[in-house]
Amino acid sequence: MGQILLVEDEENIRETIAPALQSEGYRVITAADGQTALDVIQLFKSRSQQASTLDLIILDIMLPGINGIDLCRFIRREGSTVPVLMLSAKDTEADRVVGLEVGADDYLTKPFGMRELIARCRALLRRQRLNNTDPQGTLLTCREISLHPDECRVMVRDEEVNLSPKEFRILELFMSYPRRVWPREQILEKIWGPDYIGDSKTVDVHIRWLREKIELDPSNPDYLVTIRGFGYRFG
Repeated sequence: MGQILLVEDEENIRETIAPALQSEGYRVITAADGQTALDVIQLFKSRSQQASTLDLIILDIMLPGINGIDLCRFIRREGSTVPVLMLSAKDTEADRVVGLEVGADDYLTKPFGMRELIARCRALLRRQRLNNTDPQGTLLTCREISLHPDECRVMVRDEEVNLSPKEFRILELFMSYPRRVWPREQILEKIWGPDYIGDSKTVDVHIRWLREKIELDPSNPDYLVTIRGFGYRFG
């Protein structure tokens, strides 16, 4: 079913979530602070067996020592594509944006229902499996941008740029259908999947971040254009 790392400093929450996930068939490893979680992540990274991989990380933001934001940033900087579900008692748009910008795949605000948590975990794991089994594509180009689906590599103006998994898939979607206008809801369904539970601001955050990496002037984009009232268009 999958192996999940649960990083939560509140013991009562940790001891509620872990058994609920285990009852669904998931293997659960728990950590009460950021440093312990980092040690676990690095241990799994050093193992070569596929069975020893982490399939999902549930990560609280407010942790002693290394906080969840810094831990998520480290995970993505190391090139890991493991899905991250971020937990937080903060529910402002700014907090959600920060969590998504450092690489979280989903964001859940406390208090939450256990059924919703499990549904989000299932959706993230399902999308990860689909991503891992996608067939390799062919080279996509548009002016100064080239995207290599089989290598997960993007060149912009003859320089390689580092994209997160979501950014890469969004760019691949746009470049596969140049000039097509994509409503936010369609982008969510294509990239995050039909089971995604969240709002369309997630798309806006990733588009803004992608623009910063591929546009000469992100405030006046030449590639990722906003079509007001409809969505986004590439090219």
